[in-house]
Amino acid sequence: MSRFLQLADLCRGHAVYIQTHNFPDPDAIASAFGLQGLLAHCGIPSTLCYEGRIDKLSASKMLDAFHIQMIPYEALRGTMRPEDYIICVDAQKLSGNITDFIGDEVACIDHHPVFAPIEYRYRDIRQTGACATIIAGYYRDLGLTPSLDTATALLHGLKMDTLQFTRGVTEADIKMFQYLFRLCDQEKLARLERNNMEFADLKAYGAAISSIEIYDATGFSYVPFSCPDALIAILADFILSLEEVDVAIVFSLREDGMKFSVRSELPSVHAGRLIREALRDTGSGGGHAAMAGGMIPPERLPRLGRYPQAAVRELFLKVLEGAPQ
Repeated sequence: MSRFLQLADLCRGHAVYIQTHNFPDPDAIASAFGLQGLLAHCGIPSTLCYEGRIDKLSASKMLDAFHIQMIPYEALRGTMRPEDYIICVDAQKLSGNITDFIGDEVACIDHHPVFAPIEYRYRDIRQTGACATIIAGYYRDLGLTPSLDTATALLHGLKMDTLQFTRGVTEADIKMFQYLFRLCDQEKLARLERNNMEFADLKAYGAAISSIEIYDATGFSYVPFSCPDALIAILADFILSLEEVDVAIVFSLREDGMKFSVRSELPSVHAGRLIREALRDTGSGGGHAAMAGGMIPPERLPRLGRYPQAAVRELFLKVLEGAPQ
């Protein structure tokens, strides 16, 4: 029996919200959308929700292409109740990138490592390249054929989060690619993957390039103005593509603090552990071996002193100096 049926039994008779991480990316959106379809098949209505903004072109294109409705938390404050059920998708409580909503987080479906042990009534946390892989597996195991839009969205989320199958790919991701490929709309998928950069993004690229510093194959880039989560992650991938860089650390100064994205191609440097240790006394972070993210809240930024760029560099280099070679 599919594990999903346990979740469906849990949710019956309750108001259900599917919450992604803040500033949802294509994998989070696709996973939430796919899960909503599965619940609907079982006669369980649900609402997709998030905190923050849909702040990247690739994410907003998905919402338009598949007519997905995601409600910002601000619009739910008068309707969500403490007894309502929340399913966390592509994120976990206390992970630093998901806001604690008023409802009851009874379930979690995610592909990130567990850094804070939380008791859920339903838990499906597996190491895969994308959360969309887990949701697609539910459809396959149930013998259900996802709609054309659902299959296309899940495949797009899978491709985006694995960087076109070059990052964190598992055997399960490959199997779900094969499963979804024959069910999706190839033309719509191609349109989603084209033209995902906005003119305003060039300013962030320029800042990242002009500020890059490389220390023993670790590249640091500082964007001294507000930059969306998704773009910071893209910049980290961009810096990592340099021949001289094996570990990339990109950080942006924003109103809500300092946002980080870390990438690693070295088996000896686990990106999630690196950022967690580096920000231990100033912020929080975590993630996979190859990719991770973190944040220093605004009230702790003064701890970086007058030269935050240099202070951040020293925090990470101190941890890297102690990493096994």
